[in-house]
Amino acid sequence: MVKSALREKDERVLTLIVEHYVSSGRPVSSGAIACDRRFHGSSATVRNIMAKLESQGYLSQPHTSAGRVPTDRGLRHYVNRLLSEGAPARADLPLFQEAFPQRTADLDSILVQASHLLADYSDNLGFVISPQISRVPFEHVRFIRISPQRVMAILVTPFQMVLTETLESDLALSQAELERASQHLNQNFRGKSLLAVRDALAQELPKLRLRAEDILNKLTALVRVVINREEDENRIHIQGTSRLLGKAELSDMAKLRALFQGFEERASLVKLLGDFISLDRVKVLIGSEVNFPNVEDCSLILSHYGTGRQVLGSLGIIGPKRIPYERIIPLVDRVAKGLSQVITVFGREVSL
Repeated sequence: MVKSALREKDERVLTLIVEHYVSSGRPVSSGAIACDRRFHGSSATVRNIMAKLESQGYLSQPHTSAGRVPTDRGLRHYVNRLLSEGAPARADLPLFQEAFPQRTADLDSILVQASHLLADYSDNLGFVISPQISRVPFEHVRFIRISPQRVMAILVTPFQMVLTETLESDLALSQAELERASQHLNQNFRGKSLLAVRDALAQELPKLRLRAEDILNKLTALVRVVINREEDENRIHIQGTSRLLGKAELSDMAKLRALFQGFEERASLVKLLGDFISLDRVKVLIGSEVNFPNVEDCSLILSHYGTGRQVLGSLGIIGPKRIPYERIIPLVDRVAKGLSQVITVFGREVSL
């Protein structure tokens, strides 16, 4: 457990203020804490502790006669304590089997189900970022010519999940050339990602004889098409934006409109969320910690999904800072683990 810099009684008062504020949305008075059965002490004791917490930056007082509300620092301290203690199991959260009841061979359908689940159980915005085919190590890869300008890339991961991408390209590649390109990748780069292949080919080309240079030039260009398509495409599923309209903290319509516009610029949002993927745990970003326009009144609770130690993508919830963290953190954790479990099984059942 992370050692707290606060005394036990100060810690208890801060925790109760955060919980009261999350529940009511209003500044919390010393009398409300003194009357809480979980605290033993007088209103005077609470007032002294609240004044100290305010001087330390954990609380603020919106108005002279009002109670206190937690600052970003206060919320961060509270969340860190939740994360260090480990979220308790909750009976009101979905089980893995209940989370993804529909059996489907379509990965995108599974990811859409997960985003709906996050939005429905949190009453906030839920998101899931799709895997990027260029970043996943492959066991086998194949390119199939659909038309003169279209090529399908089929990638089989080491855990036997099949990922596909249809590419628009003006590369003049016959199916025979595509087969040679696939064979070269499978023989020389198994276990690597297409991003690693791109970098390796860039170093390999100057060393090759002329007879091999043409096909590898085309292969390098083809790999770049895959990567560039992913960078341009918005690979994120978002559900529940309308739920934010009912949040009192987000009642400023100008800010809300700007926030939704930011969600529509999905490439930027994907990059932001991708920067915070953690292999080991749920991550929480509060207010000013989120380096994204117009989200200073919001919090992000996110985690990853994948199989083994291989991260495929991230998922989570975006909502106001006054969000029930003790419930949302285990929700995100459970959905991430459930999605990972479903994907692992899904990958075993699908074959090339």
